[in-house]
Amino acid sequence: MDKKKLPRFLYGGDYNPEQWPAETWTKDIQIFKQADINSATINVFSWALLEPREGEYDFTKLDQIVDELSAAGFDIVMATSTAAMPAWMFKKYPDVARVDYQGRRHVFGQRHNFCPTSSNYQRLASDLVTQLAKRYGNNSHIVAWHVNNEYGGNCYCDHCAAAFRQWLKDRYQTLDNLNQAWNMNVWSHTINDWDEIVVPNELGDAWGPEGTETIVAGLSIDYLRFQSTAMLDLFRMEKRIIEKYAPMIPVTTNFHSLPNKLVDYQEWAHEQDIISYDSYPAYDMPVYQPAFLYDLMRTLKHQPFMLMESTPAQVNWQPYSPLKRPGQMRATELQAVAHGADTVQFFQLKQALGGSEKFHSAVIAHSGRTDTRAFKEVAQLGHDLKHVGPVIKGSDVHAKVGIVFDWSNFWSFEYVDGITKELQYVPIILDYYRQFYDRNIPTDVISVDDDFSQYDLIVAPVLYMVKLGLGKKIEQYVAAGGHFLTSFMSGMVGPSDNIYPGGYPGPLKDVTGIWVEESDAVVPGHQTKISLDGQEYPGHLICDLIHLEGAQPLAEYANEFYAGTPAVTENKYGRGLAWYVGSRLDHDGLWPVIDRAVAASKIKPLTSQPTKLEITKRVTPGGQELYFVLNMSNDQRELPLKFRGYRDMLTDRVAQPTLEGWDVEILTR
Repeated sequence: MDKKKLPRFLYGGDYNPEQWPAETWTKDIQIFKQADINSATINVFSWALLEPREGEYDFTKLDQIVDELSAAGFDIVMATSTAAMPAWMFKKYPDVARVDYQGRRHVFGQRHNFCPTSSNYQRLASDLVTQLAKRYGNNSHIVAWHVNNEYGGNCYCDHCAAAFRQWLKDRYQTLDNLNQAWNMNVWSHTINDWDEIVVPNELGDAWGPEGTETIVAGLSIDYLRFQSTAMLDLFRMEKRIIEKYAPMIPVTTNFHSLPNKLVDYQEWAHEQDIISYDSYPAYDMPVYQPAFLYDLMRTLKHQPFMLMESTPAQVNWQPYSPLKRPGQMRATELQAVAHGADTVQFFQLKQALGGSEKFHSAVIAHSGRTDTRAFKEVAQLGHDLKHVGPVIKGSDVHAKVGIVFDWSNFWSFEYVDGITKELQYVPIILDYYRQFYDRNIPTDVISVDDDFSQYDLIVAPVLYMVKLGLGKKIEQYVAAGGHFLTSFMSGMVGPSDNIYPGGYPGPLKDVTGIWVEESDAVVPGHQTKISLDGQEYPGHLICDLIHLEGAQPLAEYANEFYAGTPAVTENKYGRGLAWYVGSRLDHDGLWPVIDRAVAASKIKPLTSQPTKLEITKRVTPGGQELYFVLNMSNDQRELPLKFRGYRDMLTDRVAQPTLEGWDVEILTR
């Protein structure tokens, strides 16, 4: 096996045989094999079983599980069990428990409830992982190590406060620097001693619901940075131990949520050997949103990722959990593959009899039967992946559009007080992503630190926080012939959330050729109209009052006292172009703006024929083009003429001209 790579396309998921009598395991494995399942993730939540008392380890049952799966030829993803602490640990070491935003220390129960700076938690987790890595590090059936599980949840305890102060000393060096960064002359907040710094909480400067309201944005944003790094340090600790005993095996942890606001995935990506992701699209989520998240996961390391968790049918946590329609499970799993997944893994392989997740669906349901619709669909997908997985594995998506998603912007944008309370980062990013999704234009979801030169068009909506040097980087990219599009609420603050003086959009004024005098809130029940290409479209959320300083107007406001002033602009800068969108446009209003940017950038969609099918392309290392054509709906759709005569890899036949609801074709010439 190549270093730090998976040996084959994995099809499997979370298996918890310790919840069942050992005599049932053989039958479970037989059922998995009927579905061509070839892997299992084990030991995710087994700490209490492995270490029933401090320092007393019992690996008897885990040894049996490993032996049984190995004998059956399964690849194993070995988890470290450190995400859920046993009861004795809370009893003996109360400091291992997280203190919440309201100042309450948690007690035994749930999971994700450890304090990342607790020396006792760190020591005990390190000891457990050392025992696991020593015991299983040389096992040839273990193809990946899965650290902890779905990191997230901040702690506000005294240990974290002390560690935060040290983190701030390392970051700012002096109190003068810190006071300047946080602009602490406001409201007499000046800090004169490091121990005067109080972590954000409901009774202090962060006064609203957690993550929503703050008086000192620099403090709250830095605390999010600190907590993300503190949890990352825990991951690094476990990874170093594993690498000592299993240096050739990839180590990962599963990212989750939409996306997780508490963990900076872009910082964490540097430490992951392979990105893994848990995907649970809600029943009412638009189909382009999971596509966006898959593109984000793929772009974190610019390589294929693991779909670590998904569901074969229902989840247990939605207010309403309708069944997936016939074919829908297969289509949603293959959507992840289309956007870069090199595994398909479920939570869970066998449905639990008790606990809050007992109604979360599984490959083996409570009935234990294999003649159900859900199992037949799981088996069909397994047969498909056994057939095409070897060709797909290692192929990548080549995109010429990069959409910027940045965690510091995510944090700072949603702390803004003023203008409007409805500032939400992810929905605005999705407005722009959908434009390229509907055009079937491959798109990367990139960091501000990515290499911009590999893209013909960079789209950076609400780039509110522009860190030092980023403005120059954008100018150089556009001057060299690149194309850049940004929007309202961009270029406003630096890395500590202090305003750039001299007018908005701060470091982006020259490249956009404008300055923004004021920003008007669009209040509920009111509609601002924008005239663009002879049509009028509504402007939502915010309307920027724009002055031209070299840019040309593409659209104007059609009402309000600023009627006739620019709403969308275009600026020639060096050999490139930059666009500024001064209001939140709906899908139809944004369409002609993106059309102009796409045409200027000479970017071609995967098919020029309009279609409601989702079309994505992966390219193998040998150059073979694999077109994923997905009907993400209940309705029948026609295949674009371009693909008539292509071969469907799933059936080894010529592509069908009509795709039924939730049908998928993987086409090659």
